[in-house]
Amino acid sequence: MAKIERTKNASRNIVFGILLKIYQILIPFIMRTAMIYLMGVQYLGLNSLFTSVLQVLNLAELGVGSAMVYSMYKPIAEDDTTTICALMKLYKYYYRLIGLIIAVVGCILTPFIPKLISGEVPAGINIYVLYLLNLGATVLSYWLFAYKNSILQAHQRVDIVSKVTLITSTIQYVLQLLVLWLLKDYYAYVMVALFTQALTNIVTAIIANKMYPKFKPKGKLSNEKVKEINQRIKDLFTSKLGGVVVNSADTVVISAFLGLTVLAVYQNYYFILTSIIGIVSIVFQSCTAGIGNSVIVESTEKNFNDLKKFTFIISWIAGFCICCFLCLYQPFMEIWVGRELMLEFPAVICFCVYFFIFEINQLLNTYKDAAGIWHEDRFRPLVTAIVNLGMNLGLVHVCGIYGVLLSTALSMLFVGMPWLLHNLFTVLFKKSQIRNYLFRLIRYTLITVVSCSVCVIICNCFNFSVIITLIVNAVVCCIVPNLIYLIVYHRMPEFRESLQLLDNMTKNKLNLEKRILHS
Repeated sequence: MAKIERTKNASRNIVFGILLKIYQILIPFIMRTAMIYLMGVQYLGLNSLFTSVLQVLNLAELGVGSAMVYSMYKPIAEDDTTTICALMKLYKYYYRLIGLIIAVVGCILTPFIPKLISGEVPAGINIYVLYLLNLGATVLSYWLFAYKNSILQAHQRVDIVSKVTLITSTIQYVLQLLVLWLLKDYYAYVMVALFTQALTNIVTAIIANKMYPKFKPKGKLSNEKVKEINQRIKDLFTSKLGGVVVNSADTVVISAFLGLTVLAVYQNYYFILTSIIGIVSIVFQSCTAGIGNSVIVESTEKNFNDLKKFTFIISWIAGFCICCFLCLYQPFMEIWVGRELMLEFPAVICFCVYFFIFEINQLLNTYKDAAGIWHEDRFRPLVTAIVNLGMNLGLVHVCGIYGVLLSTALSMLFVGMPWLLHNLFTVLFKKSQIRNYLFRLIRYTLITVVSCSVCVIICNCFNFSVIITLIVNAVVCCIVPNLIYLIVYHRMPEFRESLQLLDNMTKNKLNLEKRILHS
């Protein structure tokens, strides 16, 4: 069998993945700032709206990419070039079809786009032209050698994709910044994105051809193999559908009922939130393979003990992040965009509730994916998304932006998470263990509420200039919640096991367990 350098490739992927993640936070932040000050906040709202609409159209992808890459693992391990080439041909056909479906459905939706915007649009802007340009960029991403990515992903060479994306994104952002600064032309701004999308696909395809010249889209798979792939795609579809509806519903509802300016303000807060979520998600991505292996080779008790340990770690991280959100969001936003483009503090609390629920849910989803519980879980994301959309439409009339924020968190808390817990403690763990787990979740939640309250009370005692307030609040957030967690949790078995895990990851260079527990 052909052997892939898994450890070397994984390390390389993590390094470039982290670099790309930091890049994808900092540079878009600069671009958002430039858009606000050089063009106006309504243009930022338009950007967010088109992104959300095209996310919905991307449902046509159905999870084809994940299913096809998964199907390549075995033939690559067996060096079965014939099957790999046949898979590439099928992948190429599916992506051409997906691009066509997106183009047709997108064109059909064109007359309805203005109805998704409440109030006025920027002067001199043709919504139809902008929408069709964005649609063209999306269709091009499927038609132009998109299937070549599968070879790099299946060979664990995602670092190549990361490098290409870093280079082409840099070209895109530099050109767009120049367009905003010199031309102040939003049409040219969108055209640059169209050009760089094509450039990314072409460069990736050239590199894939040079690295793996023997893999060409040719040949035919057996009917049984095609049916197996199609079944996997069906199982992934509802999960993808639910995720897209949840991510897009808030944006579309805010635009349709509250306007582009409110949408832009909301998206500024959401951008910061999702940036932190992206950083924390590196923890989940790093653990997924190990969890998957543990699910196969270890006992149920060992896996449940690991779940408790990871829940403890994520609760600590999420609690610390929430303290920072509560105390740093508003002064940071005042410095960044000014008071006139800020939400009220209760909206920050809503974001924090969503963040904590999302992080625990993400951990549970990591176990679901590692254990391959897709078929049993196929309807949960869709039902959660429908409930979220219904609550969005109902509460936006009553509570405005707060209704939109709360509906996402509440649908996840009362529909998505209980269903996911039921699936996990039916298929992977014992039903009798769920009470123990829920007790811990409630305990972590209460401690998080206490630590956050203490932080907010302390930070509200200071009254400095906004920059000094940001710095002082940051110091408080670094010390107070972590000190509270250390005092409350230091005798728990999960705390000791977490220190052991950190020591193992650093090859005992930090020796945390000895320093903290014996100090």
